Amino acid sequence: MYHVQLWNDVSDKGLKRFTDQYLVKHEIEAPDAFLVRSKDLHGMKFNESLKAVARAGVGVNNIPLDQLANRGIPVFSTPGANANAVKELVIASLFLTARKLIPSILWTNNLRGPDIPERIEANKKQFAGTELLGKRIGIVGLGAIGASLANTLHELGMTVSGYDPHMSVESAWRVSNQVHRVTNLEELLATSDYITLHLPLIDATHHLLDERLLSKIKQGATLLNFSRGELIDEHALATVLKSGRLANYVTDFPNAFILSLPRVTPLPHIGASTGEAEENCAIMAVDQLKLFLETGNIRNSVNFPSVELPYSGKRRITIAHQNIPNMVGQIASVLATEQINIANMINGSKGGIAYTIIDIDNHLDETISLRQLDFIPGVLKTRLL
Repeated sequence: MYHVQLWNDVSDKGLKRFTDQYLVKHEIEAPDAFLVRSKDLHGMKFNESLKAVARAGVGVNNIPLDQLANRGIPVFSTPGANANAVKELVIASLFLTARKLIPSILWTNNLRGPDIPERIEANKKQFAGTELLGKRIGIVGLGAIGASLANTLHELGMTVSGYDPHMSVESAWRVSNQVHRVTNLEELLATSDYITLHLPLIDATHHLLDERLLSKIKQGATLLNFSRGELIDEHALATVLKSGRLANYVTDFPNAFILSLPRVTPLPHIGASTGEAEENCAIMAVDQLKLFLETGNIRNSVNFPSVELPYSGKRRITIAHQNIPNMVGQIASVLATEQINIANMINGSKGGIAYTIIDIDNHLDETISLRQLDFIPGVLKTRLL
């Protein structure tokens, strides 16, 4: 039986996918896996029994990825599971800003007296907006959310440009050929009426929009951020908002400083806050966790390579190890010495981490020791399935 420790409430639709092979509880000894949403795992001591962490969501800033990778523990996320929820909120925000809906609603709600119709007719010009049809939007990041958003906005009649120097083949196939791909971020910022960010927060993207790039933004543009607040240098943002160069900033990540700035439309981090998105994330996280625990296959890990070998029911050995020369050769040599015949094998790497799956022909019982594999320098964790 697998023991899964639940650190946050997760949709029942996901939890119901666990079979009677699993014990899932908030308090559990010697867990095989963690299932989390927002729980901060930094600074936590991890039990030797821990084999995997699954995050029912996309952002993994609350998880020490490198620390876990160096212990041979993959971390799974759920890319695309909340893509539609975020996409719809971005589109709603475009309409909110283009048509000045929030100030017009607030103004109207404060009207009192018998002459409301007359006052509305006399003052409605101040809320005259613009249409999205024909406007240019620049999408920074063409992953699951950005690609889907690009296609929908094209159908709405917007001219869509996309910037993503690391776009995957899968995303490239998803994006309409009517979306213009630009290779220069300055060009996108300088020519777009709207700019929306859809990329992860990593070292390379921290303060991606700094003083230099924000100074290139088109006069009167609107910037939308539904990814992470730290993608933007807030003090540089303040400069372009106060000068009027940036007409609006819509963010799902407000703080005290952001709320002190003019022309900000703040939202309370609700990009993925729909029942459907929470269900999708939970289902995807549980399925990926089960796949790994039961077959050793890795899908959608953020700190390990994606490695999958069709499971035939043969005994299977999995090895997480450092990505250094001759590891596979040493592993094969140990198995040969132990008279273990390799039926099938696959290996993959991501950065400094590699992962190998080996199906074996021999009929082994649970007492077989693979400790010789653990003695190989660079081996992080082994499993026998």
